[in-house]
Amino acid sequence: MAGNPFERETLNLLLFDWLRIDTLAELPAHQGQDVADWTAVLNLADRVSKEALAPAWRASDRTEPELRDGVVRVEPGTRAAVRTWLDAGLHLAAVPEDEGGLSLPFTVAAATMAMSMASHIAAASFPMLSVANSRVIRTFGTAAQIAAFAAPQQAGTALGTMCLSEPNVGSSLGDVATRAVPDGHDDLGPRYRLRGTKMWISAGGQDITEQIVHLVLAKAEGPDGRVISGSGGLSLFAVPSVLPDGRVNDVAVTGLNHKMGWRGTPNCVMAFGEKTGAQGWLIGTEGQGLPIMFQMMNEARIGVGIGAAALAWRGYLTSRSYARERVQGRALDARDAPDPVPLTRHPDVRRMLLAQKAIAEGSLAICLYAARLVDLSGAGDEEAETLLGLLTPIVKSWPSEMGLVANHMAIQIHGGYGYTRDFEVEQIYRDNRLNPIHEGTTGIQGIDLLGRKMLFDRTGGLDLLLRRISETADNAPDDLAGCVTALRAARKALEEGVAAAHDMNDPAAALANATQMLSAAGHVVAGWLLLDLASTERAGEGQKLACRYFSQFELPQVRAWLAPVVAKSDLTATLNEDAL
Repeated sequence: MAGNPFERETLNLLLFDWLRIDTLAELPAHQGQDVADWTAVLNLADRVSKEALAPAWRASDRTEPELRDGVVRVEPGTRAAVRTWLDAGLHLAAVPEDEGGLSLPFTVAAATMAMSMASHIAAASFPMLSVANSRVIRTFGTAAQIAAFAAPQQAGTALGTMCLSEPNVGSSLGDVATRAVPDGHDDLGPRYRLRGTKMWISAGGQDITEQIVHLVLAKAEGPDGRVISGSGGLSLFAVPSVLPDGRVNDVAVTGLNHKMGWRGTPNCVMAFGEKTGAQGWLIGTEGQGLPIMFQMMNEARIGVGIGAAALAWRGYLTSRSYARERVQGRALDARDAPDPVPLTRHPDVRRMLLAQKAIAEGSLAICLYAARLVDLSGAGDEEAETLLGLLTPIVKSWPSEMGLVANHMAIQIHGGYGYTRDFEVEQIYRDNRLNPIHEGTTGIQGIDLLGRKMLFDRTGGLDLLLRRISETADNAPDDLAGCVTALRAARKALEEGVAAAHDMNDPAAALANATQMLSAAGHVVAGWLLLDLASTERAGEGQKLACRYFSQFELPQVRAWLAPVVAKSDLTATLNEDAL
């Protein structure tokens, strides 16, 4: 599909008619701005996505990054595309004005991110990671650290990474083995020498910028050489590839991981301190590494959801275009017709297109709704902050998992052609397959949702969500009555499922079924927002169709997902491992 595979009409409907982002101009951070300003930025992002990012997407899949002479070489078109995005200043959209940014609402920045990710998700990931990195430094770093490590990223002369995982440590970050030994104090604060290996580091090496600022989780050694075990011993360090005095730091890419998709972004094995020790500076205080990194991780999780939603949209638009043009078979009600009909005449193809539309629209709605909550919570809205905390694992996981379902259907509609590299839907699927894995797997998100956000939550987040769902159902128009009935039934099932998990009085056993709870809750949230969107005055037939499809075909699955939770199943918690 040529150009930016995104429907601006739908995006504008979500932003301006449904979310009413014009009201965000009333917030102190955005006073003096208006819809015209934001539309200009959206138009710029649209143009850069079409003209710079989209043309490099296919080439980045065929020409993977190379590690040559110690330097990671990115596919040239992708390198140029990232530079164009940075030179346009689009990475500064949500950065405060007094820190060199545009001070736009995060909701607008999220929309620009969606367009870039639909065009070339691998290229878009470079600035996404860097924006999150610099935000952490601006929030927790000293003035000198901000000037040395965040300002170059905002100027586009550096890019940033997050270095958490290790070869034997994925999500269990308390087991991180990288060590940081105190090495004095200078203008940038407490200095350390880091030694260790990091794995799965996106953009850990690249030739787009000369400087790379790594945020590294490590355990600081005390005077006696000991470290605190577990996650409480983790600290965060800014480790630049080039030191402030111009010398090259003791940081090296020792290998590249060859990925199924998303190949344009180098995925690196990183060695810190193989020679004299990599110099790094403490961000915040010792022992606060994980809480600080959660800010970056939560921001990245919203970014993951946006990327999955964008790829679901791209797959939908691609397969819809193909189904309208491709003729195959006869209609069920005209079997003797002399000529074959477009695929769109077949009910099962219509079902798959409707499913893709509902998933893509629902995913984008979830992500942009969460982005608006970020804006409101930043202005002191406590309900927005509470709801955002509850929804974050859903924002990350539901578009990721269901986006794959949509992309699967896109391939199916293409038939055998869809399984070949000549058609782009197979690359869309491969690119999206990463999203359920990184920034916390689906299982990790389920434990977060059911454990921290439901069983042990004291903020009232679930009650707030259930109340918001009821309000939407109460205010829906009469022509969506069937959708209202389905949503209320799903809401009740979710409430009963959470109550059953509480009644187990055994958190470990309850959390064994956390992924089922996550799937069910994600469907309920998607059904809620699709109904809310379809109830918007300017919603079209497409939004109402998507809502009706989801209500009839998808929401009934909520009870099935919750069946083992309600039954208090302990099968996976107590099974004999040797029987597997």
